[in-house]
Amino acid sequence: MSLLVDERDLKFVLFDQLRIGDLTRTEPFREHSEEVFHMVISEAYRLAENVLAPANVDGDRIGARFADGKVTLPESYHACYRAACEGGWICPSDSPEVGGQGLPTSLSTAAYEIFLAANVAFVLYLTLNHGAGRLIEKHGTEDQKARYLEKLYTGQWAGTMCLTEPGAGSDLGALKTKAVRRPDGTFLIEGVKQFITAGEHDLTENIVYPVLARIEGDPPGSKGISLFLVSKYHVLPDGSLGERNDVVCSGIEHKMGIRGSATCTLNFGENGRCVGELLGQERQGLPIMFIMMNEERLNVGLQGQALASTAYLYALKFARERVQGSRLTAGKGQEPGQVAIIEHPDVRRMLLWMKAYVEGLRALLYYTGYCIDRQHASTGDPERARWTAIVELLTPICKAYASDMAYDVCEQAIQVHGGYGYCSEYPVEQFARDCKIASIYEGTNGIQAIDLLGRKILRAQGETVRWMLEEMTPVVKRLASHETLGGYARLVEKSYGWLQDAIEHVAGLVRTGKMEAGFLEATPLLEIFGDVLLGWLLLWQAEIASERYGELAKQAGDESVLVAQNPQAAFLRGKLAAARFYIGRILPVVESKVAALKRTELSPLEVPEICF
Repeated sequence: MSLLVDERDLKFVLFDQLRIGDLTRTEPFREHSEEVFHMVISEAYRLAENVLAPANVDGDRIGARFADGKVTLPESYHACYRAACEGGWICPSDSPEVGGQGLPTSLSTAAYEIFLAANVAFVLYLTLNHGAGRLIEKHGTEDQKARYLEKLYTGQWAGTMCLTEPGAGSDLGALKTKAVRRPDGTFLIEGVKQFITAGEHDLTENIVYPVLARIEGDPPGSKGISLFLVSKYHVLPDGSLGERNDVVCSGIEHKMGIRGSATCTLNFGENGRCVGELLGQERQGLPIMFIMMNEERLNVGLQGQALASTAYLYALKFARERVQGSRLTAGKGQEPGQVAIIEHPDVRRMLLWMKAYVEGLRALLYYTGYCIDRQHASTGDPERARWTAIVELLTPICKAYASDMAYDVCEQAIQVHGGYGYCSEYPVEQFARDCKIASIYEGTNGIQAIDLLGRKILRAQGETVRWMLEEMTPVVKRLASHETLGGYARLVEKSYGWLQDAIEHVAGLVRTGKMEAGFLEATPLLEIFGDVLLGWLLLWQAEIASERYGELAKQAGDESVLVAQNPQAAFLRGKLAAARFYIGRILPVVESKVAALKRTELSPLEVPEICF
């Protein structure tokens, strides 16, 4: 079995739970088949295991290196980049008209989980290429598309995004980068951007920078921001490269993790000669940039999930092989003997906890990709608007909840390894270091919680939450009287009520003018929402697994022999165990979380600053 992503579970979510094969009956995906989807997954594993994973240690131990304004990457990264570009992996879900393969987003999400599990620091270069290309595809002029788009989507040129500035951090409205209008319609850009992933490297001949800046004379704050395309080398009218533009990397960060990803400080216009061209309309920079930001937020949640996936599989392998201690149930007079640590109850608890979150988060992220597919396959505006709103609702949860829980999974993987997990000869310590950034960049998880409460719940007046609950309700209704899953279904149904109770309480605080009190609970509310979503998704999986396992058990007769001899039966039994453990042991805690939230404990707001 792969130590990156469990292929059995990946395919279970795609083909049994989401039934993405049915998408081939819709217009956007009619040219594909389920057989093609399976081939895509096979190719993704081949690239990840044979090319990307072997370069992961180079990325961590050699890393990105800076000297004389240039960043060099490990040689193995160059081989990774060539292989990814040759395979068309930068834009697999985009239209063939722009060089893509037109695959479902749910499928490309699965492929990218495999890639990220193999080498998360490298894959950032691919996702940023795509994000920059999407901005141009959606808002560029025909001339800009002709000069930039194919080169970004094929990987001939690289892309990134330039938002953050020293001192401004997540407050984009406080940016100081300015744009001065020139007679020919271009702009001179002047400013400094910090923490720019892939801002400088030697993978490609050119790098394209979408840069947020304020045109001289435009109003302060976020409404006065425009977006500009700046190229490392000037792009001539025929698409060829001219002389070097006035943009310089002044250094890279030395980081806890993702060391193969160059995190740069970029100086634009130090010599007054940095030329950029407007992308989209003036003073529409933030709305346009949010296309890329929201895409990256889903990618960041997937980064966390991928690292959690591989961390769990390494921990499972170690627990099966590491022999230490005797079985607690050794009979009187029997030689205790040493056993693999997977025999110890507490290790089994940790492993099943990890398994439940890895499989639940995978389902959440793939489901969100599937909602994007449903959006594209919609036949009318109301249906499309519904799926669009659900994707927007799920995006901050995918980013924040997945990255937080994934880090906890990585920490548990270290714990299963014991002292070995703290040593660099085992990979789980790197997984934890690489994972931590996911809760910080692309908008910290606290900002995601504010977005969920302010934009996705309050602004929509609860309508999108109602749509989401309508998607979630059928499974509990189907299983309400199920012989073995009925009790778990009732628990999940109760959790829907707990979630609605929490939302109503927090929304009520905001509506009555207690703004700070309401947003004090934004992060706990997002966590509750994530907990409930996983309960629903795992119950849905249990419904399918129960039916399939029951069919196998009827044929076999002896269940113990069945599980020992039939890998599919063992897999299904494991899925049932993960769902039962999560719903029976973890989900009930949500009720207490809601009770604590409703106490409206205001001490963080009331205590004087000096008392912290």
